[in-house]
Amino acid sequence: MSYLWHTKKFFSGPASSVWNVCLALCCGPGPVPVVSQRISARKGCLRGTSALEIGAGVSLPGIMAAKCGAEVILSDSSELPHCLEICRQSCQMNNLPQVHVVGLTWGHVSRDLLALPPQDIILASDVFFEPEDFEDILTTVYFLMQKNPKVQLWSTYQVRSADWSLEGLLYKWDMKCVQIPLESFGADKEDIAESALPGRHTVEMLVISFAKDSL
Repeated sequence: MSYLWHTKKFFSGPASSVWNVCLALCCGPGPVPVVSQRISARKGCLRGTSALEIGAGVSLPGIMAAKCGAEVILSDSSELPHCLEICRQSCQMNNLPQVHVVGLTWGHVSRDLLALPPQDIILASDVFFEPEDFEDILTTVYFLMQKNPKVQLWSTYQVRSADWSLEGLLYKWDMKCVQIPLESFGADKEDIAESALPGRHTVEMLVISFAKDSL
């Protein structure tokens, strides 16, 4: 997969605040600016929180959260060192030396996973890409929820098949899911932040947390 690196101005919605962030264009990028727009719209709630991005790759959501004052950790597969290097490059390009990068492989309980502090928010942009990975992702999220039962997973994904569903796995792992309307945070358009993304792709925003009877 090839990446095109650009520095773009990312508009935060009603407040019209602007940050310089690293926007990488890759195959199927629609969900990336959507979750970043959600972060931007909720920036007042992020300062001082702990946020972990999983499957970070180009790391735009994590970079946005760090610019909003969150204490951010970026992660990608420990089996894909080039993806971890892309995370580091994103931090360097955006002058964020305080952001840590760790290797986490979904479904694996590793030393790095065990060592993570409790998180307030888990960011995930288009990680629900291959159905065979869905349970490994939720297994990792469930482990993180044990450290902080109030943590929320903010996830955007591109709808690729009407037959794919998280419902059964969410029930199995005692989680609930709320779909967030894109218009509620200014992401219901084809060209967020002048980026021509997400285009005509159908993208949905989910907030996943423990079910009420788990708390």
